[in-house]
Amino acid sequence: MNLRQYRPADAGALTAFLREVDLTLSGLDESSVRLWVERDRSGEIVGSTGYEVSRDGHHALIRSVAVSPAQRSRGRGRALAMFALERAAEEGSTRAWLFSRRSGPFWQGLGFESADRGDLAEVLADSHQVRLFRQSGQLAREVAWSRPLSSGRDAQDELLFVDASQQFPHDRAASTGTSDLAEPR
Repeated sequence: MNLRQYRPADAGALTAFLREVDLTLSGLDESSVRLWVERDRSGEIVGSTGYEVSRDGHHALIRSVAVSPAQRSRGRGRALAMFALERAAEEGSTRAWLFSRRSGPFWQGLGFESADRGDLAEVLADSHQVRLFRQSGQLAREVAWSRPLSSGRDAQDELLFVDASQQFPHDRAASTGTSDLAEPR
């Protein structure tokens, strides 16, 4: 994965890419937004990832995690999401949040759990995406997800556990007292 930090010169191409994958287009140039893009050999954007930081720096709103349709099912989305989570933790965020109506199982595989939309809107009230969703009425239709963030070795160990729990659900059930056979939360 060859990511480069977003630059103003990327605005047109990134907006077109995010439109193609049906993600939020506005706020890309906000000072609280951190974005990276991945380009293929021809220079086309094939992936993006990023987050918005809360005013107090403790919360990150994961956003713009996308892979071009031709590049999917190769682990790229996971790698892009992990990149954003790791950078947010390095920057000092202790909790990651996101909106996703369609990709809940993907995010659950990365340790996210269903969260209260109002809690997300409260801790990230100053983020561009929350302000936009409130103004447009879209907030009421969104599904919120959240997970704690760790930094350094703790984060790597935590992700290995998440990977193992996905591969060995019976071990997860034994270690957490839960079962993957239960209804999703």
